[in-house]
Amino acid sequence: MAAASLLTISSFSAVAEDRDPEAASGISKKEQVVSDKFMVVAANPYASEAGYRILKKGGSAIDAAIAVQAALTLVEPQSSGIGGGSFILHWDKKNQQLQTFDGRETAPSKATSDMFLKVDKKPMRWIDAVIGGKSVGVPGVLKAMHLAHQQHGKLPWSELFDYTIELADKGFVVSPRLEKQVVSGMNPGITKLKTSAEYFFPGGHSISAGQTLTNKPLAAILKQISQLGVDAFYKGKNAKTIIAAVNNSPVNPGLLSLKDMADYSAKERAPLCAPYHQYKICGMGPPSSGGFTVLQMLSLLEPFKLKQYKVNQEEALHLYTQASRLAFADRNRYSADSDFVNVPFKQLLAPQYIQQRSAKISLKKDMGLASAGLMNVFAHQANDDAIELPSTSHMSIVDAQGNAISMTTSIEHGFGSAIMVNGYLLNNQLTDFSFSPSRNGKPVANRIEAGKRPRSSMSPMMVFDKKGELKMVIGSPGGSRIINYVAQTLVGVLDWQLDIQQAINMPKVTNRNSTTTLEEGTEVANLKSSFEQRQHKVRVRALNSGLHGITINNGKLTGGADPRREGVALGL
Repeated sequence: MAAASLLTISSFSAVAEDRDPEAASGISKKEQVVSDKFMVVAANPYASEAGYRILKKGGSAIDAAIAVQAALTLVEPQSSGIGGGSFILHWDKKNQQLQTFDGRETAPSKATSDMFLKVDKKPMRWIDAVIGGKSVGVPGVLKAMHLAHQQHGKLPWSELFDYTIELADKGFVVSPRLEKQVVSGMNPGITKLKTSAEYFFPGGHSISAGQTLTNKPLAAILKQISQLGVDAFYKGKNAKTIIAAVNNSPVNPGLLSLKDMADYSAKERAPLCAPYHQYKICGMGPPSSGGFTVLQMLSLLEPFKLKQYKVNQEEALHLYTQASRLAFADRNRYSADSDFVNVPFKQLLAPQYIQQRSAKISLKKDMGLASAGLMNVFAHQANDDAIELPSTSHMSIVDAQGNAISMTTSIEHGFGSAIMVNGYLLNNQLTDFSFSPSRNGKPVANRIEAGKRPRSSMSPMMVFDKKGELKMVIGSPGGSRIINYVAQTLVGVLDWQLDIQQAINMPKVTNRNSTTTLEEGTEVANLKSSFEQRQHKVRVRALNSGLHGITINNGKLTGGADPRREGVALGL
């Protein structure tokens, strides 16, 4: 099935009527989209359309990603935007080169390791820390996209924002998902902070699905960014407005400075790769915990040859949860910003270490709480207590030249810090740090430090075959469950030979070294008693993945979008 749709405002609602597991059990199904030219899969029909238009004009994958991100800032403000951060994988087909760009937020220069401790030295409640200026890090997504565009852009930067500027100025149709998020109360800050309240609750009433909503302040700042470049965001009037809003917030005033904004730089980092069967799988290194945790899970599972089992067979899912327990134990101990902490990801992926850890997995019963591996030189570190919530977005893009983008982007909690500046929301990413700088006298790797980037579970990934050719682009939102969502989808495609849409549709199972969670309203929920017989502690609940992926086979691009959210795949 091929898709090529130029969305109009009136056509939006029919495309976006996907069931939201935050409100209902079970999932609907979507069909894969096939193209022989290019493909974009993003979290909202408007965003996919923005990328599609750029690709149709001959733009590159990064050109399209910039257009998609601009649109997401407008139509999916609860999940990502120019006030947040991102991780970007870029595949240059001609030069056979994979690069990663780190656009993660940074802590202010005045940040201290005890900034989220109360007077009694106990950590603040997470929700109490989220709202307001204290949780805001320096946004990084624009700098990361600009850095990638300088190397791989084809169309002028100034052309990449036109579609969203017009939408913001003339209006877009509010989706059912955005309405639900606004009225859910998931972030009470949007009712407490004036600018957000006025936008999301005009006249005291919440915005509603089908309503046409404009955002002229966002149109204005995007126009400035398109014409003047990223300095229009990081310096001058916009930067001053951010600093004033953050530091003068009526709730939890923050610590940002103009120098923090002006000094921010995105970083190009080496990709992190590991073998799985005949493939090479690559992702982000630190400060993402997602890359090496997904890779470690798959490495732990490889000896068990999951392809011998049926799709989501109980035995296979049990093994999967055990590998996840072990990988999350190491993640929670060692993962942090590698510019500040020596993260032993090479040791964590070493064959001998994997073999030792994999031997701990029983085919018959749950291992219970797994401990981090005994890495002697790192034994002084303590486990983390950071919380990551599932309000993030992901896009997968392949352009007509075969270049590709896997980009996960976030403002962290739904609606971020709830501080709205010039039509966009600012992140609350500093709450991704551990609130406790130490435990039992041992420092936590992911403690807050000035200029440091908080640990993230964002897991944009790419898969390559034996010849080094790109085979798959994948990623998801979902907080720390992102790691499980992406790993399970990789197993679905690489072990069980599902197409990308079938793998994304699969009922989800997660275990973050605690409870085994089965997706409500699906066939895996029926395995609850069987898992309990294996001594699992089991919970059945809605699981809010938002996987977007593309596979490449014999020159054909196949795109899949998660039926649990409102995204679509578009190709020519």
